[in-house]
Amino acid sequence: MSERREKEGKHLYEEYAYVLDFLPFGKPGMRGKYRMGAVVQLIGENYFTLLEANVKPGVTLKPLDRVYVGKESRKEIAYILGRIGYEELTANAKMELENAIELIVQKREKWFVEFFNTAHPITPRMHMLELIPGIGKKYMWNILNEREKKPFESFEELQRRINIPNPLKLITKRVIEELAGESKYRLFTRPSG
Repeated sequence: MSERREKEGKHLYEEYAYVLDFLPFGKPGMRGKYRMGAVVQLIGENYFTLLEANVKPGVTLKPLDRVYVGKESRKEIAYILGRIGYEELTANAKMELENAIELIVQKREKWFVEFFNTAHPITPRMHMLELIPGIGKKYMWNILNEREKKPFESFEELQRRINIPNPLKLITKRVIEELAGESKYRLFTRPSG
């Protein structure tokens, strides 16, 4: 999916992100000009990009706060230090990650429901839907057959018609796998760094 966005020429930078961890005294071991001041670890709401940023003086943020990280004037963020990998997240950030992803997926439910309505094979033997934890061949075929009758309109309808576990939780688990580098294929995230 994220490769498709790149091919379509759409921008891949984040406009908004959610706070995973706020480090009021900076990050231990940081050198040079970034050493002073508060640092925040974030997850973007469009591509699940993991970011680190310096916070403007006097600003205090808490986990799951939504902040603007786009190219225009920012209220809370002084500057983006850069993209980071999953392994660079603090212990607190890793603990908040699932909650933040669930929040993002819930807010973008229509987009993810559309994924279930349009997902296609990746290879002759593997379908995108099979990459979602908890969805094997049986559920995949049920989803494909049901969506031909009528496209899904919500997670609730998908769960009711297919009898799968909570789609919100399944997608969240998939996003975490992708961020942690546990998957060869990326459906919802872009590579770090």
